[in-house]
Amino acid sequence: MTDGILIGEGVSIDARPASFASRALAALLDVLVVATVGFLIALGITVADVELSPAAGRAIVVASLVTVLVVLPTVVETLSRGRSLGKLAAGIRVVRDDGGPVRLRQALIRALTGFGELWLTFGSVALITSLLNDKGKRVGDVVAGTYAVRVRGAHRELPPVSMPYHLAGWAHAADMRRLPDGLALAARQFLGRTDRLHPSSRVRLGTQLAADAGRFVAPPPPPGTHPEAFLAAVLAERRDRELAAETRAAHSAAVEAALVQRLPHAVPDPAD
Repeated sequence: MTDGILIGEGVSIDARPASFASRALAALLDVLVVATVGFLIALGITVADVELSPAAGRAIVVASLVTVLVVLPTVVETLSRGRSLGKLAAGIRVVRDDGGPVRLRQALIRALTGFGELWLTFGSVALITSLLNDKGKRVGDVVAGTYAVRVRGAHRELPPVSMPYHLAGWAHAADMRRLPDGLALAARQFLGRTDRLHPSSRVRLGTQLAADAGRFVAPPPPPGTHPEAFLAAVLAERRDRELAAETRAAHSAAVEAALVQRLPHAVPDPAD
C-alpha cells in the first residue's frame, strides 16, 4: 500500500508499519531519555540530602518510578500525538489501528503495559511480540489498538473539491460565513482522504465536521444530505465566493491605480 494519511499537522504518514530497525532505534533513544530523567531525579534527591524515614524513602522511589516510567511517557505521547523524542528522531509515529492519532487512553495503556514488557523483562517480551506480529506490535500496541507507522514528512497534493450537482442551487443561495481556518483545513483534509479511512472513522469524522460547519451556514442543506456532500458544497461555494471577491478587489485596485496616474482636478489627461 503506497497511499498515506494526512494528519492534522499537514504531515503525510505511511499507512504501512514502521520497520523493526526504526522501532528499535526509537525505543533505544527513548530508553536513554528516560534513564537520563531518572538519573537527574536521583541526583536531585541525593543533593538535597534530606533525612527521610525508610517508609518515606520507599514512597519517593515508587513515586519517581511511576512518574518516569508511566506518567512522563503518557503525557509526551498524548501531547505529541504519538511522537516521543525517539520516534521523532527515527521518523515514526504511533497511531490507532484506524489511522487516527493516539489519545490519553491509548498512551496510558501503552505506558502501563510497557512497564512490564519493556522494563521488567528488559524488552524481551516486546521484542518477541513485535517480531511475531505482522504490524510489529508489542503487547502494549495489541491491548491499546495502536501500531507504529512511518512519517514521510511531505504535504500531499489534494484533488480539488467539486460542487455536488444536486446541492449547487442551495449552496449559491445559502448564507455562508467564513469557516475558521482550522475547521476548513480539517474538512479539506478529510475529503481528500475519505477512501483511506476506516469506515467507522469516516462516518464519525464526517458527521462531526458537518455539524461544526453547519453552524456557519443558513439555511441548512436539504433533508437527507450526506455529510460529505454537504462539506464539499460548502468548501466549493466558499472557494468560488472568495475567488470572486478577490477578482473584484483586484479589478478595483487596478482602476484606482489608473486614476492615481491621471491629472488632478478634472484636468484633461493627454492620454484622452
